[in-house]
Amino acid sequence: MNIQRTLAMFAIPMLLVACSSENGGAGEETAPANSEMATEKAAPEAKMDPAADAAEAPAETGPSTSMTFAENAWDFGTIDEGDAVTHIFTFTNTGDNPLIIDRCKGSCGCTVPKCPKEPIAPGEEGEIEVKFNSKGKKNKQTKTVTINANTVPEQTRITISANVTPAPAADGAGK
Repeated sequence: MNIQRTLAMFAIPMLLVACSSENGGAGEETAPANSEMATEKAAPEAKMDPAADAAEAPAETGPSTSMTFAENAWDFGTIDEGDAVTHIFTFTNTGDNPLIIDRCKGSCGCTVPKCPKEPIAPGEEGEIEVKFNSKGKKNKQTKTVTINANTVPEQTRITISANVTPAPAADGAGK
C-alpha cells in the first residue's frame, strides 16, 4: 500500500510535467511539481504537533493578547559565587483581553521565576520575580526565563546575567 502511494506521488507530477508543454517545457514545470510534492509530505508532519498545539493553546487560555516588558534583560554585574540575587521584571498587558500566564520556567535549576497566577487585565501591570543562585556557577552566566501565555507569540523570553567571581579554594580540609 505504501509503495503504491509513493509511486503515485512521483507519477502524478511527472504526468503533469509531460502534459504541460504549452507552458514552456518540462524544465519550468519540474520545480513547482516537486515543491508541491515536498509540501504534501511535510504538511502531515507539521500538523501533528506544532500547528495543532499552537492552534489549541489560545482556546485553552482564552483569547490572545500581548505583553510588553519594561526591560527584557537584567545584568546583576559582578557577584560572588554562592550569592543568591533577585530581580523583578515589570510587564504590561498591552492587548485587549486578560493576560493569562500558563507557565514560567527557568533555563536551569539555579534560575527560579515566580509568575502571577491570576489574569492581568488589559492595561494593567504585572511582575515576574526571578531569583538566581550562583552556588556552583563561575565566570559569565546568562540564564533565560521562558513565559508561556495567551500571547502572540505564545512564548516570551527574558534573560538575566551575572559575572560570578569564583569562591577561593579551601585552604585545608581540617580547618
